[in-house]
Amino acid sequence: MRESGILFPIFSLPSKYGIGCFSREAYDFVDFLYESGQGFWQILPIGPTGFGNSPYQPFSAFAGNPYFISLDALIEDGLLTREEADACFFGSDQEKVDYGALYENRFPLLKKAFARFQEKAAGDAALQKEYEEYLKEEAGWLTDYALFTTIKEQQNGASWLDWDEPLRTRSASALENAKQAGKDTFDFTCFLQFCFDRQWKKLRAYANKKNVKIIGDLPFYVALDSADAWAHPEVFLMEKDLTPKAVAGCPPDAFSPTGQLWGNPIYDWEGLKRNGYDWWVKRMKRNYTFYDVIRIDHFHGFAEYYAIPYQDKTAENGKQQKGPGMDLFRVLEDQIENLHIIAEDLGTNTPENEKLLADSGFPGMKVLQYGFTSWDSYYVNHRHIQNCVVYTGTHDNTPTRAWVEEIQDHERDFARRYINSIDTDYGKFVWDFIREAYRSVANLCIIPLQDYLCKGKEARINSPGTADGNWQWRLQPNFLSKDLSRSIRELAEIYSRIPAEPEGRDQEESKGLSH
Repeated sequence: MRESGILFPIFSLPSKYGIGCFSREAYDFVDFLYESGQGFWQILPIGPTGFGNSPYQPFSAFAGNPYFISLDALIEDGLLTREEADACFFGSDQEKVDYGALYENRFPLLKKAFARFQEKAAGDAALQKEYEEYLKEEAGWLTDYALFTTIKEQQNGASWLDWDEPLRTRSASALENAKQAGKDTFDFTCFLQFCFDRQWKKLRAYANKKNVKIIGDLPFYVALDSADAWAHPEVFLMEKDLTPKAVAGCPPDAFSPTGQLWGNPIYDWEGLKRNGYDWWVKRMKRNYTFYDVIRIDHFHGFAEYYAIPYQDKTAENGKQQKGPGMDLFRVLEDQIENLHIIAEDLGTNTPENEKLLADSGFPGMKVLQYGFTSWDSYYVNHRHIQNCVVYTGTHDNTPTRAWVEEIQDHERDFARRYINSIDTDYGKFVWDFIREAYRSVANLCIIPLQDYLCKGKEARINSPGTADGNWQWRLQPNFLSKDLSRSIRELAEIYSRIPAEPEGRDQEESKGLSH
């Protein structure tokens, strides 16, 4: 039961064309995981992002991010040429994603690939059949998402709440007219999702053959300006004019006197219950085609959530409401075989939150960086239980090297004495901190890749509450060494975290798998 893995977002891979994607470098990272004795690769949400580029505010809870489509794979398929891809500017800094350059230059390339795909499929019956079967199988979400994308383009990017009433309220004739007027965009959107699914499922299958499982990340809420809120207003608490009755956030506290106003639409849990939580069942089933394990962000929202009146400018007038609790998870367990979930239970733990986690049996999270602000925090090792996942930090934390440099002197002294790391070298401290995570009784240990590399604040993924500079860090090409792999594997061996090989397959067979 004791295993370990690495947290490393797809966009952070050192792929050639501006952003990490499903290219050869992704397969190389799977090999690195396998050789390092790691059984899990944890990633961030992979949905299509909008303004701010946050994977936690996707345009769809079902679609994939077209930025992750490998241009190299399209070149191999004869849909692009190397010269066409090399001629495009995707940014000048190998260690940062330039989303502006991607937005301007990647989609014209993908449109060229789509035009050639149409020509190729016209003469390839097997490919055409594969594509048509995909469109049919995924129509339940894909048609609405492609319509949403098409109309949004026609409306110059305006939120669906600002569309003309026939489009906002989904008049059948208005939708058909929009689809016909934007047929190229509609079909292009479907093609992008076909490519995304095809490439991702191939990569996931390769990882599974290497005995590496994928931990995905599922945001609790969806964005207000999303295909989900537009296509399924019945899932959310909406007024008759389709404006939200309330939006999500956090109540005021010592850190935020007016609270946090997130702005996501609130679920209509009573209505969802009457429909057997159908939308959530579909969402989870779709995500299990992507992942082996799902980490649900803001798990506390299933126990209780904070609802703020829609027009309010702060979160001060919100009210705490009761969530669906175990009722939802009993339905999911009936509908989905092998419901493997990690509960992101960070933050304020109330009796309601703790009871739901205990009743569900899902492992919660223990983040070591949070353990040294008090003398008996339940995040430090001696407070851990087996049924949890231990992290040094998450994507919302600064890398451990920056953390130990920035914390107060008494916290640093406490941390050093707790993990017995007296050396003044911060790099040595980081590896002692990682070792402390491996020593935990937690069944699963996940370490962000930046910590193994002793990276500083320049490699931070996200700073909560800030709008700029997030979701950009990338690994430099050829930066992962065999020495590093051996060091990670040694930790996994010492602390009994090497994953067992599947029955009927030995190590030599696994090492011989080709790309």
